[in-house]
Amino acid sequence: MNPVLNISAYKFVPLPDASVLRERLLAKALEMSLKGTILLAEEGINLFLAGPASDVRGFVTQLHQDARFSDISPKESWSETQPFKKMLVKVKGEIIRMNYPTIRPGERRAPAVAPATVKRWLDQGHDDEGRPVVTLDTRNDFEVDAGTFAGAIDWRITKFTEFPKAVLDHKADLEGKTVVSFCTGGIRCEKAAILMNEFGLDHVYQLEGGILKYFEETDGSHYQGSCFVFDERRAVGLDLMVPAA
Repeated sequence: MNPVLNISAYKFVPLPDASVLRERLLAKALEMSLKGTILLAEEGINLFLAGPASDVRGFVTQLHQDARFSDISPKESWSETQPFKKMLVKVKGEIIRMNYPTIRPGERRAPAVAPATVKRWLDQGHDDEGRPVVTLDTRNDFEVDAGTFAGAIDWRITKFTEFPKAVLDHKADLEGKTVVSFCTGGIRCEKAAILMNEFGLDHVYQLEGGILKYFEETDGSHYQGSCFVFDERRAVGLDLMVPAA
């Protein structure tokens, strides 16, 4: 039995009171003896928390009392030990930095496709309109090296701020195809899908909930390896557990 519940969640929503919110969320997380990281910005919230299940879920219940976060539905996994050393709540310029200020997911969300639909498209080799489907990994190169979808496009970016240029450099390769952008939990592929649409690519989707939700809702078909995570677990497998050594 793994006693530590790990959650990750994000939402793009205007937070003009991010600094005030920081103090409130930090106090609540410390009161519940949670550890992890919460990032706040004018564009939204991104959180990674771990602790006893009752405390983690209690924190989420408290978070839902703020109407802006009422629909946050964290992705869950379990571990034997606490994967974080401390509890941090930070206010930043972006919750995921792209340095492309016209991309504002809180104002318009990219089209999303459910994990089961992505699996079906990959099984059949095309989308429901017959277009070829490609998966595009929006993560950094070292994350991709831990595992990715078979045949996924990997531009070997070293940080997400390189993504816009990579799209322009490779745009012709994506035209006429259905592009499913993906990342660990959905936050990067959401910005990525909006950007690609702004750059004139018509059939672009984000994988709803990212790789972690794909593992949770499907049998993991078409994915090879594990999924890198930014805590002391380092990676989780298809069962959302740390792979055996």
